[in-house]
Amino acid sequence: MIETASRLTLFALYQFTVALGILLFPVAVLARRVGVELPLGRVVARLGTAYENVDAR
Repeated sequence: MIETASRLTLFALYQFTVALGILLFPVAVLARRVGVELPLGRVVARLGTAYENVDAR
């Protein structure tokens, strides 16, 4: 039961960060032109890895 809840929570967080990354893409492009890089790519990758590790158990 707890494994299912943690898997669903990680999946929801992963989907939320993907959607947030899509929505913030124009802001990220402008920020990169100024010299600031948003770490959304790393966050999405980490959550994806965590979800895969929980799903593999």
